[in-house]
Amino acid sequence: MIRRYQNMRLEKHNSFISSFRFTAIAIGCLFYLFEISACSIEKTDKNKKDAERLLILCSTTQVADFARQIVGDRCNVISVLSPGSDPHTYQPTTGDAKLANAADLCLENGYHLEGKNWMATLAKDAGKPVVTCAEGVDPIFIEAKGETIRDPHTWFTPKNAAVYINNIIAAVTALDPEGKDEYSARGNLYLKQLRSLDAWIREQFNVIPIEKRILVTSHDAFNYFATEYGFKNNSPVGWSTGSEMGGGMTPSRYALVVESIKKLGVKALFVETSVNPKLIREIGKAAGVKIGGRLYSDSMGEKGSAAESYFGMMRENVFTICAALKEGE
Repeated sequence: MIRRYQNMRLEKHNSFISSFRFTAIAIGCLFYLFEISACSIEKTDKNKKDAERLLILCSTTQVADFARQIVGDRCNVISVLSPGSDPHTYQPTTGDAKLANAADLCLENGYHLEGKNWMATLAKDAGKPVVTCAEGVDPIFIEAKGETIRDPHTWFTPKNAAVYINNIIAAVTALDPEGKDEYSARGNLYLKQLRSLDAWIREQFNVIPIEKRILVTSHDAFNYFATEYGFKNNSPVGWSTGSEMGGGMTPSRYALVVESIKKLGVKALFVETSVNPKLIREIGKAAGVKIGGRLYSDSMGEKGSAAESYFGMMRENVFTICAALKEGE
């Protein structure tokens, strides 16, 4: 009798435990399904908001960074070029054409930085407006194959970057008048930061004697920078890294560059992140001059790097130049 009673209690206990486990599992499943549903709704809402935002397609990483500083989260900003890409030699893809078709506005550097005007062509083929961000900069004129052209590397001074910012403010305000106040406020803040950057660069370069301010790089990307901050500038290739305008290296020019580097007493040569360093390394070896480091030129750095923004790119370039050319090094 006692054993039977004990068995009955054990059966009830096991039944209770089983029921409890089932209930716990059911509740756990409900919480899991609720979490999945909430995440799905959140993702759907985000995708919907992204789809509702205006799309700005930019040719280069620098132009895209400028645009993001102005529009914040009001617009989606996409750069055609990825970090490290060369705008002179880039060939647009079908994916780029699709982005242009989806874009509300296209922004290019201009002045033939985009080899064979590929960004303007993408915009024209898609029937979308394109704004040249460098328009209004006081240009430096250079010779290329007997033709006088405007040097396209205009963003390399904060003063010129301010022209880009003002052009972008005007373009996005025309596109989205409701955002005028925000675009203007963001732009004014960035312009103040650019003035501070200019002052900081000048202060940093005080460690380099005027006679030692000789900047030899892979291609003529630094004319505006050199002119603004008192450097002599030289490059073995010319303004473009491609062969479409001004590119290439002849044996006679090679010999001339090596000889001029020796005569000028150049302390260091610099390679560029978006240009093959082979030629400049060979010239450095022939002239007996060290490589002072890598400079960011036609493209900013990878995401997560110290040079992922315009300010970061300029800062890292200044540090690299100072370390290589300062007195006593």
